[in-house]
Amino acid sequence: MAQLEETRSRFLALYDILKHELMHDADIKFTEEMRLRVEEILDYNVPRGKLNRGLAVIETYKALKGDELSEEEFFLASVLGWCLEWIQACLLVLDDIMDNSQTRRGRICWYRQPKVGLKAINHGILLKGHAHRILKKYFRGKPYYPDLIEITEEVGYQTSMGQMLDLTITHEGKEELSKYTSDVYRRIVIYKTSYYSFYLPVAGAILLSGEKLENYEAIKEILIEMGVYFQVQDDYLDCFGDPEVAGKVGTDIEDYKCSWLIVQALELADDYKKQILCENYGRSDPTSVTKVKKLYQELDISGKFSKYEAESYEKLLAAIEAQSSAAMQEILMALLMKIYLRNK
Repeated sequence: MAQLEETRSRFLALYDILKHELMHDADIKFTEEMRLRVEEILDYNVPRGKLNRGLAVIETYKALKGDELSEEEFFLASVLGWCLEWIQACLLVLDDIMDNSQTRRGRICWYRQPKVGLKAINHGILLKGHAHRILKKYFRGKPYYPDLIEITEEVGYQTSMGQMLDLTITHEGKEELSKYTSDVYRRIVIYKTSYYSFYLPVAGAILLSGEKLENYEAIKEILIEMGVYFQVQDDYLDCFGDPEVAGKVGTDIEDYKCSWLIVQALELADDYKKQILCENYGRSDPTSVTKVKKLYQELDISGKFSKYEAESYEKLLAAIEAQSSAAMQEILMALLMKIYLRNK
């Protein structure tokens, strides 16, 4: 635990350095007002989360190397980790606008801040641009740089497709709730969550270590399944979690989201209960939300989630233990234990 805290502390220390470099980019003629605005955007959106993606790069790289990292190795892994945190910030800023979210990480969403509004779209694009500026500065000239650029662009594309699927099926679901199926849900989640939240940090560390991604296809499949499990947890916490702990107020019901809970409810409900769902799902008034949650309780969605979580854990554990690489077993187990039975 002490070692993890030390890693986190060293990782956090790099944030201010990267921020300063971006605010004094020689290719941009900054005014003081521009610098202050960029700093405000960064401080509000980048370092406030759990930092799991960034730290996963370091821990994965360390496991692959098999010993303690040198100062330079730790630095480069941390830089890459922060690039992923910048990308994460970009995605969250834009996602909150599209989902009309209220809170994020225990605070008001960035776009809802005074004088921000839809200017947050530009800020999200800026955050993505920052990630690539950092990559270019520290990794250009490295033999794995082209692969690093390719995987970040590829995963960014996949995530955008996942968001498009999410928005599209939400629109269709408003017309016909029965379109929310397990297959549709899984497709959305794999593209929107699994690739960038679980595969990208590990893939980045693999490239950093000098390995080729094609040698780790089996690992990729496990990470994708882990991402699905993670998103199901997220959907459950959106409805039944404590907002004080989770750091955000759940709005999946009000937003007509194709969530794991509504998919399960539609599979379990009789015609009468399906009618209740059709009449109340996607409505923002508290009475309708309460009716949906009450129906979830009647259908024992919580019990179904507990069973799903236990089964998913066992399947992932078996897949991890089947891996021949001790280093990969260590990496995957660490990622699994970070999310197993989580409450935020």
